[in-house]
Amino acid sequence: MVWGILEDKHMEHVPGTALLSESKDIPAEYRNVPLDHLKRGTGRNSAIILSPQPSDSPNDPLNWPTWRKDAILAIVGLSAAVVGAYGPMLSPGFVVIAAELNISVNTLSQSTAWSILAIGLSLFILNPIAKKVGRRPVYALSSVIMLTGSIWGAVSTNYTSFLGSRVYSGIGMAPYEVLVQCTIADMYFVHERATRIAVWNMFLLCGISGGALIAGYIIEGQGWKWTLIWCAIIFGILIPMVIFFVPETAYRREHFQDRLLAVGANGSKNTLTEKKTASVKSSDAEDNETLASDKKDSKEKVNANEKSAPAPMPETGVQTEAKISFLRSLRMFSGTYTDTPLWKIFLRPLVVFWYPGVLWAFLLYGVTLTWIVVFSVVNAPIFTAPPYNFSVSETGLISLSPFILTLVGEILSGPLNDWVCMTLAKKNRGIYEPEFRLPPIIISFLIGVAGFFGFGAAVHYETHWTGPVLCFGLANMSLAFSNASVFGYVIDAHKELSEEAFVAINARNFLTFGLTYFVNDWLERDGVLSVFNVLGAVFVAVNALTIPLWVFGKRIRSRIARNEWLSRFMYED
Repeated sequence: MVWGILEDKHMEHVPGTALLSESKDIPAEYRNVPLDHLKRGTGRNSAIILSPQPSDSPNDPLNWPTWRKDAILAIVGLSAAVVGAYGPMLSPGFVVIAAELNISVNTLSQSTAWSILAIGLSLFILNPIAKKVGRRPVYALSSVIMLTGSIWGAVSTNYTSFLGSRVYSGIGMAPYEVLVQCTIADMYFVHERATRIAVWNMFLLCGISGGALIAGYIIEGQGWKWTLIWCAIIFGILIPMVIFFVPETAYRREHFQDRLLAVGANGSKNTLTEKKTASVKSSDAEDNETLASDKKDSKEKVNANEKSAPAPMPETGVQTEAKISFLRSLRMFSGTYTDTPLWKIFLRPLVVFWYPGVLWAFLLYGVTLTWIVVFSVVNAPIFTAPPYNFSVSETGLISLSPFILTLVGEILSGPLNDWVCMTLAKKNRGIYEPEFRLPPIIISFLIGVAGFFGFGAAVHYETHWTGPVLCFGLANMSLAFSNASVFGYVIDAHKELSEEAFVAINARNFLTFGLTYFVNDWLERDGVLSVFNVLGAVFVAVNALTIPLWVFGKRIRSRIARNEWLSRFMYED
């Protein structure tokens, strides 16, 4: 037992646990492979063995030049920023918009709730489709929906039409909550991903906080419909960029055994099979004894029938093929990227949702983000009324606080989280546990407590406006810090299922829908102090769940890995 983490008594190598010593810098799945067959990075990363191992094909996204990858990330990141802004950007003008549409502020806030519900439902449909037929058609469809939805909202003349446009746009917003992370995994090696995930997260969160900041002035100067017109203009610019400069990033690589056979690394298939089986059994990060046995049986059947069947082996291989032309890269559909039946892809997020680590991530991320969305719903009724009496543009300026503090949080949280992990691993004889991602939760917890409890108290006791505005920013900063731990833990503990796990985590949209639907009525009935005390108490409770995850996390990972049914159902067919 190290620092309270209970050791597992059933498996020698628990998935997620890794050895990080100077002689073991090779990814676990490649340790039984001749070093001269493994590809390494270039320049200052020349000592790093690439994971996943790229093919030799120029069409493999892992082999694309860095500038091309970063350009793709910038385009989808900008799209994610506008999507992030789209939901809360009308919040500074809720009072004005409600009056113009002849509805109550609470009814108007419910339009945000219905949009969030559409996002949550669409995630479970669009993400499996993207896994099956590729990312590109889903990105293009999403951008078209956002363009037409913005135009629809701008020309709506009544609340029914306006609500329809918001729900329709929610379908287009959904892919940018999950799919960008999948695109990052498609293009970048493991040692490059953390920075790019932080960049995407910065785009999304700064869009959420910065959208209301800009929209306040647009609503006051040009009218609320112009916020939607500007969104349509921006997506009108982004759609050609997506079509011409965001090619398909999903890619099928040959499996590791095919690469070794191609280069003649082994004398026979039987020798290769033995080496593969030994590699699987020795992996201290990915596999377990039961799954290794299943894979061995499967390989024997393959050899008997002289067929090749997909197996959860490392993403690596040799493929010599001509580079596809630019015109050919513009195709919307280029095949399928998994042999797994679509029904199984749809069901996997529902299964992985109940993994304790994923359920913890859903609660912590979902509660924190939902509570932050509540701010955008209640800010206008609070700050446009006495004693603050803010104008629409001044209400929008409130978002300057979360914008700045979110930016600071994103800059600090990633490097801090990595430093904590490496420090704890060194003190643990070079052994890394995914639970080492959890200690920085203490920082996000303290910041969040100050933000949620402080906001309610500051507004209730009518302090100077800097009090609640600062607390609003602190709550957002808390999310920036916790995201590094939440997503880092899920990726490290359930690497092969991270895509399904992200869909499951983003089921938090259903939680957000439920609260935003009635929060203004609740605020009017019980008062801001009572509401935010409850929100703060729930925030404390879900953060406290980090303690049992720290203690029992390793045993939980072992228990999941030893479940034969889960191993068969959750791996690729």
